[in-house]
Amino acid sequence: MSLFKNSRFSLLMLLMFLFIGMSFVSRTVLLGTELSNIDFSFSPLLKLYSSGLLYDLIAFFYYIAPFAFYLILVSNKIFNSKIHKIFILFFIFTQIYAFIFNVVAEFVFWDEFGKRFNFIAVDYLVYTHEVIKNILESYPVTLIVCMVFLLSVIIFYLIYVKFSVLKTAFTCKQNFTQRLKIGLIFVILPFILFNVFNKQGLSQISDNTYNNELAKNGFYSLFSAFRNNSLDYDEFYKKDNIKKVMSKLNDLEGFNGDKTKIIKRVGIEKKPNIILIMVESLSAEYMGIFGDNRGLTPELDKLAKQSMFFENFYATGTRTVRGMEAVVLSLPPTPGRSIVKRPDNFNMFSPGFIFKNKGYDNKFIYAGHGYFDNMNSFFSHNGFNTIDRTDMDDSEITFSNVWGVCDEDLLNRVLKESDKSYKNKKPFFSFVMTTSNHRPYTYPNGKIDIPSHTGRNGGVKYTDFAIAKFIKEAKKKPWFNNTIFIIVADHNGGSAGKTQLPIWRYKIPLIIYAPKLIEPKVVKKVSSQVDLMPTLFSMLNWSYKSKFYGNDIFSNKFIQRAFIGNYQKLGYFKDKKLLILEPNKSTTEYEIVDQTLKSNKYKNIKIYPQDEQEAITYYQSASYMYKYNLNRWYK
Repeated sequence: MSLFKNSRFSLLMLLMFLFIGMSFVSRTVLLGTELSNIDFSFSPLLKLYSSGLLYDLIAFFYYIAPFAFYLILVSNKIFNSKIHKIFILFFIFTQIYAFIFNVVAEFVFWDEFGKRFNFIAVDYLVYTHEVIKNILESYPVTLIVCMVFLLSVIIFYLIYVKFSVLKTAFTCKQNFTQRLKIGLIFVILPFILFNVFNKQGLSQISDNTYNNELAKNGFYSLFSAFRNNSLDYDEFYKKDNIKKVMSKLNDLEGFNGDKTKIIKRVGIEKKPNIILIMVESLSAEYMGIFGDNRGLTPELDKLAKQSMFFENFYATGTRTVRGMEAVVLSLPPTPGRSIVKRPDNFNMFSPGFIFKNKGYDNKFIYAGHGYFDNMNSFFSHNGFNTIDRTDMDDSEITFSNVWGVCDEDLLNRVLKESDKSYKNKKPFFSFVMTTSNHRPYTYPNGKIDIPSHTGRNGGVKYTDFAIAKFIKEAKKKPWFNNTIFIIVADHNGGSAGKTQLPIWRYKIPLIIYAPKLIEPKVVKKVSSQVDLMPTLFSMLNWSYKSKFYGNDIFSNKFIQRAFIGNYQKLGYFKDKKLLILEPNKSTTEYEIVDQTLKSNKYKNIKIYPQDEQEAITYYQSASYMYKYNLNRWYK
């Protein structure tokens, strides 16, 4: 430490201790919010904090490297001047503020996702308008900012008064060579630490994902997510010879030489109207039909009993665009960001084109601004016309928040669009995306018995109310008797869990309602979002050339399985086993010992070669098909 004493680089040591201290506070506060989920055994806790300290050091040295380089270059005359001293003191204060603010920001992000900063945080930095307004509507931001500022002032004052670092740092004189010797330590260290400790793999300290997440550093995770927003399957995951993979895919899915499968039906094709309502964050855990006793979905529970209800249906991911991707493209989740958000996603093999060829009027109707998550661009280039908040008149909007108009207003617009298509004597397919069940969970007052802006329970119950009102109004329409209503969630209400890819969180409802067309029944087969469209087309008795990975759930040949994942881990759920492909080219398999509405227990088992081969086949081929434009629409 004597090397830095009475040196300008003592400022970096001061910032380092502040950063490490704040990171320790952040880690401990977040740990305190998950007392029932954390593994509190001595060894896991020791690993959590020791691994966390290494992450903190790596993050700090990366973060501070530019300032260290500046301290090497700036001359003694400039550095020790009064104006420069004020500048440096102001810089130190802003860093203190940033460190404290990061603790608050991590708490907010963790409260929503149960994760350190990740892909979602990177996306949020892109869509600043929606995110900032969402935060403003969800939290007392003014109070928080003032409290952070006040705490920063107190800490800065104590450091300035109690420690001599901020005074003595400006009295020493070091020539360039001396500065270079010390400064290079701060410039070189991050590269050494980064490579020695194997990046994010350092956090894999436990089977408990909460422990693993807490071992990370928020700053590091944010920049790691930004750096790795695209993951090449062949580079990061276990793979096989592609010819063997495609041959196996043909065995599993019936794809022929041109990567298609021929679906042929006998008899007359049906052409009813289709209204698909994708509900924001409607997990099974919130619904009475699945066993929840809070009474949040009384109307949907009734509707499910009058419908074809799929009780073992799973989402593929944890983001809205993942749900859209799975339903529209019938494709397992590829690593990295969703295809909906990628630039090269035009003319994909989409039901939009199939419906169009059958004479349908296709519309994507969204409550918010369709530029968010690239939704309008994706749908408009894959067979749909798009309608979003900007297309709605003020007279149509009774309530809105940053994410969009309330579900009632959205569904009223759906009624209008349905009337237009009916008047033009065209069958219609409307893909509708709701937003009310999203933080800040605000909606019109007086509609339900839970006050607006009090949490997700209210968001769920208001959506339930709005859909019931919509169905009631639709029954008055001349097109109702010839319309199939599909209600499905985009993803689960949260992705956090003690285990890797907690299977219970991916369970979502699928309700297909058409009282004049479809007999009510409960479907018990395990299936996922990729199977929705192939199943619908089977119910309509349609013949078509398919590039879908999904299949008709009612077929005797249907293989019960589900694809689940996040932006890195790729899961294959089959026969009460879950095989996970990791981005370090490893695989892990678990037996699902117990699964309830709100928990699951995994037992680590020896990998079944067939399960591993099937998982690799699906995920490697899906990435390959996208990469080489093999799952595009053809004329």
